[in-house]
Parts: sequence; C-alpha cells; structure tokens
Amino acid sequence: MEKSYKEYLKNITTFVFDVDGVFTDGNVIITTNGEMLRKMSVKDGYALKVALSKGYNVCIITGGTNEGVKSRLRGLGVTDIYMGAHHKIDALEEYMDIYDIDAAHILYMGDDIPDIPPMKAVGIATCPQNAVAEVKSISNYISHINGGHGCVRDVIEQVLKVKGDWTSHFSATND
Repeated sequence: MEKSYKEYLKNITTFVFDVDGVFTDGNVIITTNGEMLRKMSVKDGYALKVALSKGYNVCIITGGTNEGVKSRLRGLGVTDIYMGAHHKIDALEEYMDIYDIDAAHILYMGDDIPDIPPMKAVGIATCPQNAVAEVKSISNYISHINGGHGCVRDVIEQVLKVKGDWTSHFSATND
C-alpha cells in the first residue's frame, strides 16, 4: 500500500511556490496604461511569515516579472525569488545547490504545465484545486482551495501542524 502524502510532511524543511495561479487566482487586471494587477490572499501571507519565522526555507519560482509581486514577497520576508524563470527546474536545481537541500525535503506547489518538471523532482508535489489536469495528475496532494484563496496556507499549515510548529506560532507579526 502506498503511503499517504501526510506521512512525508514531517520531512519537509523547504517550500517552493509558483506565483500566478498559486498565490494569485491566475487572473490579471490590465489597466489602461498596461499595468497588470494581481491580488493575493493575506492568509497565505500570514502562513508564509509563520513558516519563515519557524526556520523553514521558502523559495519562489515564477515565470512572471512583476515588481509588485516581488515587493510583496520580499515584504513578507522571502529572499529567494526567481523571476522570469521559464525553465523552472533549472531555478530549483540552482536553489537546491546553493543551500544544499535534499529534494526529498521540498514541497512544491504549482498549477500549470511549466511547474511539472520541478514538481516531479521534489519530495511532495502539490497544487491548488483549480490547477490544470496535467498538474493534478502528478500531484501527491491537491488542495481543496483554489489558487489565490488560501491554498498556500493550506499546505504550510499542514506541514507545520505535523511538525508541531503551527500551534506555537502566535508570536508572528501581522502581515
């Protein structure tokens, strides 16, 4: 019998996330001057800050290049952000090499075709409820929550709860 994904959560030390379709709902609003606007869940932001405060590694790998997204993530404390990453596996391998992280200790959340190679290379592949079928088919866990609506918090909270790090998080600051 195959193990439940929950049995692997205790090994996770590192979270790697895509942005569009994971932190956002994948929709953009384009202003008349061409600026693309996205919205992110503050619940995801809070969980991200808690994970960082507990010593977990967090890396963002996105094909996007929006400086507002980068500014939001940096404001939450994320320092490892790969933007304009069209071959996400290359960014993941570089990140793993820099920090000497074993792939088995990584949870990756993605939602679309470019996320498949890195998802196949890590310990736990996860996706939002509204990910594309190809991503869902290779995921160890499909969140019950859509991208942009708390799916990041869902996976972070599960890992931290398994490891006893969620209940003692109340000293984290607001996001």
